Amino acid sequence: MEKIGIIAGNRKFPLLFCEAAREKGFSVVAIAIKGDTSARIKRLADKVYWLNLSEFKRLFGIFASEGVKKVVMAGQISPWRLFSREVRESQDIQQILASIKNKKADSIFGAIAARLEESGLTLLDSSTFCENLLVKKGALTTGKLNQEVLEDINFGFDLAKSVAALDIGQTVAVKAKAVVAVEALEGTDRLIRRAGKIVRGATIVKVAKPKQDMRFDIPVIGLRTVKNLVKAGVKCLAVEADKTLFIDRDSSLKLAEKKGILITGV
Repeated sequence: MEKIGIIAGNRKFPLLFCEAAREKGFSVVAIAIKGDTSARIKRLADKVYWLNLSEFKRLFGIFASEGVKKVVMAGQISPWRLFSREVRESQDIQQILASIKNKKADSIFGAIAARLEESGLTLLDSSTFCENLLVKKGALTTGKLNQEVLEDINFGFDLAKSVAALDIGQTVAVKAKAVVAVEALEGTDRLIRRAGKIVRGATIVKVAKPKQDMRFDIPVIGLRTVKNLVKAGVKCLAVEADKTLFIDRDSSLKLAEKKGILITGV
């Protein structure tokens, strides 16, 4: 049985990858990050190694000893940990950070990807085995997009692409072609909640970067996203088709329909 490795971040995406990989006949070796990765990964991966974020360098030896040649990065590491004590005091992480020109997501993940490949590992697309989760173009809910919402989607899409090109964030909130909020380090969920405190009835637009590296940091939405849309009184969520993973789609769409929230792929 061929082995495949996963560097597992938080939430459900790493768990879905493990399930999908095993269904395809692979043995999954997981590097789980203490403080982020769900404990449920113990039931889904064939072997799990728990590492502190500061023990990043150990994963190379682990994958080598396990005979792993192909690796996927799935799930996010909490952004606030960039400023944590464990990162400040880790020589290995500080060496990586010192080797890049800034602390943008692409710079950090790109440096990690380079280290993986230097060690002989092949980093696969994050959507590997999970292509069925990618959003297709078109409406996902039954409600009709009126002219005002369509204009906000078009306005927000171009704006989000510009922001994403700068690697600031990948999500914006707009209403009546006015910018309500822009995502940065806090992430999409907090962006949605912040927008809801400013105005009700906003449209949220989430996109991939113009030159998105599908090996890491690809857009992901799910039930938690929709729950935050409900709390924030959002009217519509538009995500980039073929570049966004939709987790827990059925339960998410059921809740969106119930609350009158429009969801579409663009």
